[in-house]
Amino acid sequence: MPKMSDRERLADLAEKSRKLAEEMETTRWRVRERYGAIVTALPVESIGEREFREAVGLLVKLDGPTAIAALKAALPKS
Repeated sequence: MPKMSDRERLADLAEKSRKLAEEMETTRWRVRERYGAIVTALPVESIGEREFREAVGLLVKLDGPTAIAALKAALPKS
């Protein structure tokens, strides 16, 4: 098989990059749909939309274990 020219290699890499970007976007939407289904099962009516958005936004900025630890620490002691 003849060696690819730099231009052919660049075109091949660009195509692979495009396909990878599409796969990433598809996977991102699948994850968001799955997480969205979790939210629809929660009784979120008890808080306002602004508070809900802010809470979720802050939790997303933290990593998982840190967010869980912060929420557990905020619960009233019983």
